[in-house]
Order: sequence, then structure tokens, then C-alpha cells
Amino acid sequence: MLKFADFKPVSLDDRDLFREHYRQYPQVHSDNTFANMICWNHYADYRFATVEGSIVLSSTINNITSFRMPIGPKNPTLVEDVIDLAVREGGVTPLWVLDPANEALIRELYPALPLHENQDFFDYIYRTEALADLAGKGYATIRRQVNRFGREYAYTVEEITEDNIDEVWEFLVVWCEWRDCDSEPILVAEKEAILFAVTHFFDIGLEGWIVRIGGTIGALSIVGQVNADMAVVHFEKALPETYPSIYKVITTETAAGLRDRYRYVNRECDMGVPGLRESKTRYHPAYMVEVYYANRDDLAVCCR
Repeated sequence: MLKFADFKPVSLDDRDLFREHYRQYPQVHSDNTFANMICWNHYADYRFATVEGSIVLSSTINNITSFRMPIGPKNPTLVEDVIDLAVREGGVTPLWVLDPANEALIRELYPALPLHENQDFFDYIYRTEALADLAGKGYATIRRQVNRFGREYAYTVEEITEDNIDEVWEFLVVWCEWRDCDSEPILVAEKEAILFAVTHFFDIGLEGWIVRIGGTIGALSIVGQVNADMAVVHFEKALPETYPSIYKVITTETAAGLRDRYRYVNRECDMGVPGLRESKTRYHPAYMVEVYYANRDDLAVCCR
């Protein structure tokens, strides 16, 4: 029987384990990536267990634990064990499905189990080329804003390296002061996540870009890998009151830096924030990575 005591916290020492496992079992949702888990561990207490060639993930937010479908070879018995653990240890929505393969599997194994979509956590996936080129009528407004920015500011773009990582930290301190990061719990958590990412930038295996205006950083992106075909923008920060439209500039410049290696860019979910949803939709996603959950009562009835 799988027990919650079998799970251990995700740590930096686990990077190569996840990297190798995900090479064999590619992921599509940003929340399962090692970088996301390690940077947000203070908030979501990500844990994992290795069982029969699979990795099983859990997260605990505000003392409420949920589990995810196993990542690994098809194993109906392990799925049953995870469901049993989720019912015993999880909250009201104790099982989450973050990829199409596992959605298909659980529907095959338990056709009577209701799965509920949560659009707030759907990841937005874009063609890298589309974000880099901003071609066509659908991007006309954004393209005009980026071009206007280029006329108004003599900006440069560079990758984040060991030579400028200290400046990235300094920029984020300024950004947090502007954003008033200590005013709300979620902003405090985000501040800790992004500063952790910068502190351990190279150990985690991140990359990123900065936009400079007059030698000063005005925007940055921090990027990781989801799979061999897809990168994910974990963080994107700018000072839009000082430099209007700069968020659009860092978005397209980041895509330009990724286009030779990744077909797709994952720009994560909108968390149900209306303005964020509108902004992400404006960039015309190629598709969404859907997210589903099962209720504890339904799991107890259908699967045990």
C-alpha cells in the first residue's frame, strides 16, 4: 500500500532524477516541471515517490494535499494505489490530471468517474515562430506596439549569464518595490519563488533574456524546458509604467531566442485572472494543455 510517508520533498539534488525520467516520459504541463516545483516548494510543498519505475507527485497548499496521476509506464495497479492514497490523505479534490495520456488512461480504467475541468489552470501553448515574428492580422496591434517601442527606445537584448545575474537580482528588488510584493500573500510567495530561481539559476538549468534601455534592465524572462519540443516561461517581469509596451517586447524577444530549439512556448496558466486571461488569449495560443480533477467522494464510490 502506498503511504504518504513514502513521499519526500523535491530538492535540488533531485534535478538529474527528474531530468532523466522526463526524458523518457515527456511532460506537457508547466506545473510538473522540476523548475516549477523547486522554485515554488515553499508555497506548495511538492513531494514525490518513486514506485515501480514511475514518479508520483503531491502538493500541499494551505494544509490541503492533492496527488497527481503516476508519471511512467502504464500501471493500472499503481493508479489504483494512488487513488486510494488520495482518498485517504487528500482534500475535497485530491486527484489531478495534467496530461492527455493520463486523462485517457483514467477514463479507460474508470469510465464512470466524473472528471471536472479547471480552465483556470489550463496552460497556454504558442508556436514559438508566431510569438517571435508577430506576423499576420491577428498580431497587428501587438506588432505596432513593439515597433513603436523600438522607435522610442534604443534597447538591446542579451541572455542571462553569470556576468549579469547580479544585475537581474537588483532589477527584481526594484520590481518588487514597484509591485509592492509584500502586500499580498501570493505576491510574497512569487517573490520568494523568483528570487530562489535567480539564486539557483544555473543549478536548476534555467535560461533567460533581459531587455536593456540605456544600459538599465527594464524587463526579463526566466525560461525552462518542458520537453524537447517545448520551453516554458516561468517568470516574465518588467516595469511597464516606466517603459510602456515593454512586456510585449520581452515576450517576442524571448521567443526569438528560443525559436531555433523549441517549436512551442508554454506561457503557463492564467489562474482565472480576467486580465491575464485576456492578455494570454490575445497572443492566439496554438492549443491548451487541459487540467482535470476528481472529487474525493466520486473516487471513493467509483474506484475503491
